[in-house]
Amino acid sequence: MLLQLIQIIYVLVAIAIIAFVLLQQGSGAQAGSGFGGGASATVFGSRGASNFLSKTTKWLAIVFFTVSMGMAMYASKQANRQGPAKPDLGVMAQQAPAKPAAQVPTAPAQPAPAPQPASAQGQ
Repeated sequence: MLLQLIQIIYVLVAIAIIAFVLLQQGSGAQAGSGFGGGASATVFGSRGASNFLSKTTKWLAIVFFTVSMGMAMYASKQANRQGPAKPDLGVMAQQAPAKPAAQVPTAPAQPAPAPQPASAQGQ
């Protein structure tokens, strides 16, 4: 139950990182503000958005990597408890029968008669 909750948080943090990265302006975004981009009319102010978004992205990334490392360590401990994994051999894992099956001799197949030419059938 706890692992499922952590996995849900992990996915939500990943989605939030994607959203916050897409919300940030690129380095060339200031060039467009002279043509009516309205950078000063944003919700966070002219400089506040970059600080807020970058700080939030940083903390989400820290949480993401911490949860990643925690889940990796948990999976590693679970694998050590179960012991080494047996290789999956598929069909080769089936054991051979104890006695070989007796071979029944078969009569050799006789060749089929050759078809007769059409002129020979009409006589």
